[in-house]
Amino acid sequence: MKRFILNFVKRGAMFAWGGPAVLCIVWLCLNASGVVTAVTIPQAVLAIVTTMLIAFVHAGITCIYQVERLPKAIAAMIQLACLYAVYAGGYLLNGWMRRDVLLVFTICFVLGFALIWLIVYLSTKRSVKKLNAKA
Repeated sequence: MKRFILNFVKRGAMFAWGGPAVLCIVWLCLNASGVVTAVTIPQAVLAIVTTMLIAFVHAGITCIYQVERLPKAIAAMIQLACLYAVYAGGYLLNGWMRRDVLLVFTICFVLGFALIWLIVYLSTKRSVKKLNAKA
């Protein structure tokens, strides 16, 4: 467990800067289109801290797949739950998403997560098939 926590913190810390970097790009695009013209200091601080936390958890939770006694399907469900909680929580906290669209967000999030893992699975399966054909 200690190793898992250390890996989580190490991975999270390496990529935590990515959240605020993405936030800056989004704000620049929204500003260029005239959607967001000003952000208050409290809004900026909350958004920066939230996106840093999202990036930290997003990177850190990937180490769940290194827990040897944990089946991959259970690890994927843990990853899904952690990512969903941090994204939905962050979006709601910052007012980037209204509560009335939470069901739509949930459906899109779960379908997107499943689609990504389906692509990873099919890609890996194809690569293994090619390697086995060469052998």
